[in-house]
Amino acid sequence: MGARPPDEPPGGAVELLTNRTLARLHPTGDHPERPERLLGLGGETVERWATREQLARVHVAAYLEVLERIDRTVQLDADTVCTPDSWEAATLAAGITLEAVDRSGFALVRPPGHHALAARAMGFCLVNNVAVAARYAQSELGLARVAIVDFDVHHGNGTEELFRGDDTVFFVSLHQWPFWPGTGGPGTSDDTTLNLPLPAGSGDEVYRIAFETSVEPAVRAFGPDLVLVSAGFDAHERDPLAQMEVTEEGFRELAARCASLGPRVAAVLEGGYNLETLPGLVAAAQDGFTE
Repeated sequence: MGARPPDEPPGGAVELLTNRTLARLHPTGDHPERPERLLGLGGETVERWATREQLARVHVAAYLEVLERIDRTVQLDADTVCTPDSWEAATLAAGITLEAVDRSGFALVRPPGHHALAARAMGFCLVNNVAVAARYAQSELGLARVAIVDFDVHHGNGTEELFRGDDTVFFVSLHQWPFWPGTGGPGTSDDTTLNLPLPAGSGDEVYRIAFETSVEPAVRAFGPDLVLVSAGFDAHERDPLAQMEVTEEGFRELAARCASLGPRVAAVLEGGYNLETLPGLVAAAQDGFTE
């Protein structure tokens, strides 16, 4: 589908965009990041793969070649699995995220991306979907200033590293601290990065105050042409991998607040590992993005 001109943001409900093959590709066994995460989420099927050129705006060529050539199941690090069809999954996930930018949609994809670094995989992530989307918006749509808001429970270290010091991209991360991956702690913010480390047990009210007092003033002062959301749901009160207390209504409000920060918004799924609660949380966020 052709790109929408940057001065014509779409209206109406935020569309859920996905591809059912992502619930089959990149099999990871009983790993927390497994194909079943996408079951029950719904969404319109999108057939779009990110090109090598689009991926190479954030990842080094040698790393992409390694991913493409993998022909057996391997552990890229202690947490991250790669299989013979993971390259197809990663390029499809990134491509659907680009479609979400064009249509102001919500990309329901896997594997997630916000820990992926320029030259290596990390934390379940192979390709940094939101970073690829940010550079796509700038390079191909003429959207000069991009804000990325990451409310996954883990610090978006890959995204931060890719854009640290770039005054055209403002990165915000709200995350449990201290916690894996050990980055994003107190005193790590600067002119282009806002890290908000939050203690275990934080719930809706803590996140609301963080948005009102820190996120919203900073992002509005930056003046983005596009807001991209790394929408992780592992800060939910029933997620098995963290110790936060955000509710379904809390995620609806987080999405609504993100949508109010710029003239257009798009989102991509990051974490969220309770298979029973994830569909309801995605639906709540969709409602929030549409408000």
